[in-house]
Amino acid sequence: MTAASPRRRVWTRLTRHRLARTSLIFLVVLVLLSLFAPLIAALRGVDPATTDLFRRFEPPSAEYWLGTDDLGRDLFQRLLDGGRVSLLVGLSGAVLSAILGAAVGVVAGYLGGRLDGFLMRFTDGVISLPLLPLLIVLAAIDPRKIGIPAEIAQSESFSLYRIVVIVALTGWTTVARLVRAETLSLKARDFTRAAQALGAQPARIMFRHILPNAAGSLVVATTMSVGALILFESTLSFLGLGTQPPAASWGNMLTGAQELLQQAPMLAVWPGLLIFLTVIAFNFVGDGLQDALDPRSERR
Repeated sequence: MTAASPRRRVWTRLTRHRLARTSLIFLVVLVLLSLFAPLIAALRGVDPATTDLFRRFEPPSAEYWLGTDDLGRDLFQRLLDGGRVSLLVGLSGAVLSAILGAAVGVVAGYLGGRLDGFLMRFTDGVISLPLLPLLIVLAAIDPRKIGIPAEIAQSESFSLYRIVVIVALTGWTTVARLVRAETLSLKARDFTRAAQALGAQPARIMFRHILPNAAGSLVVATTMSVGALILFESTLSFLGLGTQPPAASWGNMLTGAQELLQQAPMLAVWPGLLIFLTVIAFNFVGDGLQDALDPRSERR
């Protein structure tokens, strides 16, 4: 029998991790439901943006699976729409953070010297900043005052992209320190020295030889950061600085429900529960990937 490929061995170890496997199934289902939310709404004949004050706070039924909110909108569909925003911010922010952090870390670790000292002190400075107040300040900046046209600044898509950029600019530091540590180890390996002896340029060595070999740690760090970024987006939306109504996100759904806890507590329970489960699921997947990418963790 032929030996299993490295990717197949990683996948096998990942699927043996029960919590990671369950979390991965949950996330795949959640992502698919969120992506196809418009199609689901069309098949059900429901418009989650349409208000009907005569159908406020209806209980779950065959027509409204989780009931309606304070404006008579279908709660299930709004949760799916909110999931599209929260997951997009978390995943996109994590990828951008990984790209920025990996570039800083590999350059600092490979080139070393004063550049390494400057980049790492800058990273330490960003880490030392109080994160939540910094996010609030960045989110509160009026984009019209920095030259962005009003029609663009007030659009729903711009608000979403701004949140992605903000969470990415504050979330790259952990990846940078991790990749730098990996680079310091990998640049002393034989394959790096062989590439140097053959006259390969530093950029080629960093991005064609070192970064691919640090991909395991990078993937784990990126996966585990998604949950934190979803929490940041939810916090900003809860404070009124993120996604603005009538667009739905789990954070602003919690904001709208905080004054209705006695009258309709489930309006707060469902988005809060989805935030909790999604963050926990990404953390479990990250733990599973960490074990799967470590050959010593293979169960025999």
